[in-house]
Amino acid sequence: MTVATIAHIEVDEKGTAWVAGANVKVIEIVADKLAHGLSPEEMQIQYPHLSAAQIYAALAYYYDHKTEFDSQLERDHQEIEALRAAAGESPGRKRLRALGYLP
Repeated sequence: MTVATIAHIEVDEKGTAWVAGANVKVIEIVADKLAHGLSPEEMQIQYPHLSAAQIYAALAYYYDHKTEFDSQLERDHQEIEALRAAAGESPGRKRLRALGYLP
């Protein structure tokens, strides 16, 4: 028996997984799936340029490499939170707070 590789996925020289023939990273599709809980069919509405096979392939690739992707998503989240904390409150939020729209 031969093992079929996941079609529709390319890994670049940096180790980043991309949907083949599209300018979409696998991690982008995974982040949307985890954030919004959409089905692959619903995700195709968000990514109309991708086929259902490409979306399913991206999700299959994620589940095959779940630990690495989840670690990357956690690192990205921590970096975003650190940048948000370092940036402080935006002028827009300050105005909304002054107007009583924010606690």
